[in-house]
Amino acid sequence: MRKAQAKKIPLAPDPKFNDKNVTRFVNCLMWGGNKTVVLSAFYDALDKVEKMTSENGYEVWKRALVNVTPAVEVRSRRIGGATFQIPTEVRPDRKISLSMKWLIRYSRERNGKTIADKLANEIVAAAKGEGAAVKKKEDTHRMAEANKAFSHFKV
Repeated sequence: MRKAQAKKIPLAPDPKFNDKNVTRFVNCLMWGGNKTVVLSAFYDALDKVEKMTSENGYEVWKRALVNVTPAVEVRSRRIGGATFQIPTEVRPDRKISLSMKWLIRYSRERNGKTIADKLANEIVAAAKGEGAAVKKKEDTHRMAEANKAFSHFKV
């Protein structure tokens, strides 16, 4: 039997936008454990987004997250010796988590000098509905659509 589920520690909102999702994004972006450095890099990226698009950088970032957020994903399930990819809806908390992780992952893989440049370019591309993070979402949806026949195996 499993133990009780761990309690979620509430996040403090970030100082500039007073948004918990920004804090969550910065925590995912952080590698070395220096939050102030990553927070300033994130704010620099939003400033660069503002210069590129002449829109509010924060709003563009939110739009990019919405464009990258998946609705369905496939989960492996073993039934009678065969493994099936079963399409399932994504929990609301996991939707946000996946979209942030994808945006960060593909911004790191981009060309650019600093993480702020890379992140800004990926945010702008995702807000337009382009870029690798949006492609990942579309691939996930396409895979779920292809395995729709196995949806009756859901638990």
